[in-house]
Amino acid sequence: MNRRVKIEDEPAVPAPEGPAGVGFAQTRADAPPDPGGKGFARHLGLSGKLLAFTLAFVMLAEVLIIVPAVSAFRLNWLSDRLAAARTAALVLDAAPEGMIPPQLTRELLGSVGAITVALKRDDTRRLLASTDMPPEVDHHADLRDVGAWQAVSDAVDTLLAHNGRTIRVVGTPPRGGGFVEIVIDETPLRKAMLRFTRNVLLISFIVTALTGALVYLGLAWMFVRPMRRLTRRMVAFRENPSLPGPELEPMERMDEIGQAEREFVTMQQQIADTLQQKTHLAALGLAVSKINHDLRNLLSSVQLISDRLADIDDPAVQRFTPKLEAALDRAIAYCEHTLAYGKAVEPTPQRRMVALATLIGEVRDTLGLGANEEDGVGWIESIEDGLKVDADPDQLFRILLNLCRNAMEALSARAPNDPKRDQIRITGRREGGTVVIEVADTGPGVPQRARAHLFEPFQGSARRGGTGLGLAIAAELMQAHGGDIQLVPGTIGATFQLRIPDRPVDLEAHRAQRSHG
Repeated sequence: MNRRVKIEDEPAVPAPEGPAGVGFAQTRADAPPDPGGKGFARHLGLSGKLLAFTLAFVMLAEVLIIVPAVSAFRLNWLSDRLAAARTAALVLDAAPEGMIPPQLTRELLGSVGAITVALKRDDTRRLLASTDMPPEVDHHADLRDVGAWQAVSDAVDTLLAHNGRTIRVVGTPPRGGGFVEIVIDETPLRKAMLRFTRNVLLISFIVTALTGALVYLGLAWMFVRPMRRLTRRMVAFRENPSLPGPELEPMERMDEIGQAEREFVTMQQQIADTLQQKTHLAALGLAVSKINHDLRNLLSSVQLISDRLADIDDPAVQRFTPKLEAALDRAIAYCEHTLAYGKAVEPTPQRRMVALATLIGEVRDTLGLGANEEDGVGWIESIEDGLKVDADPDQLFRILLNLCRNAMEALSARAPNDPKRDQIRITGRREGGTVVIEVADTGPGVPQRARAHLFEPFQGSARRGGTGLGLAIAAELMQAHGGDIQLVPGTIGATFQLRIPDRPVDLEAHRAQRSHG
């Protein structure tokens, strides 16, 4: 029996990606300037924008206060003149006509600040006092019924008026019906309004500056400062994700900024773990490439020896030679596909109906169990008679071998072993179109810390020095079969359950095959 299996050279392992390969958007220092002049607002920074918006909104609030205040000042100023005119009207109306000297009339008009004072009662309008030549009236103001918008409009009109303009002001009389009216020079009113506006603006500027400074300092301390700190850590992490960034202070804030800091720390740790896994995978691929290169020559030598053993007529040799050849075939196949996991690609399962009991027997023989259980690990099988599973025999063998080897390593920690206490138990049954296989042991079980990432590479190892690849490979191969693998909770030791569904039947192809038959 001369057999030769050609072992091809494995492809070179790609070099590990740098930090940019993780998916970070690198911000280049030589990026082109922002078109359209939008860079100025960006260069202000968060604190500068905060200060600008604070000043703008405070000034807007002051303007909304100043305009009604100036209009109210104008109404009060004119109301004061009307009140003085009412007093003068009482004096002038009570005195007989022609009995008030012109000097007293001028003094009364001067105290009121009016050019003329008139009183209307019923249908009679009487000019109580006037200068020698009453001027022409330029504007009319009726204070008996003034709306808010009219008051603001009149105040703006007064501020924009020219000096020397005269206005006629009408108000309620001192008693009875009718009205009292005065004609005054608007210039004193305009000057008083300008002084009032200047004083209010000065106070508003002081209030705006103090309010803006306090608001800016408060917001800068509460928001800008932690955002700058978080930004510095983001920049440092972007420049080199593999290095730990500066430590953040304890995040006791319960607002959005505190949540952003906590989420960033969590994301940073997850990305760092991902980078570490990629580094391990790259190192594993390189190491396996070297091992595979040397192991190829060793397996070729062992094949030559196995060919010679096949020609020996010794019954013992003839009994063990097929097992040795089968083990060599699997070892060669593993060498050819070892790097497949590092490339995240497993070969497509070549499924066929396989006798499960025979496959489990090969696993038992490979582990050296079942021959002498007096001082070793016990082996218990419970497989339905004639149970067949629709699977790739080599891949299913790898899955079962990994699970059983993990069980042996867990039980070996309690050496010396007792086969009645330390056992590996395998059961198999069919549930409809699904074959259920359970691999259990009576060991200490899977630690709680390893259960969260049990089927992830480099994460699910439950023993010191383990890589955690066995369960990850088993999960990937089960997924390729359309099945799954899971840890059964609440059992003694560790129990893993495999569920392998049968392939769907193509009815048309099946009917065509039967018709040809």
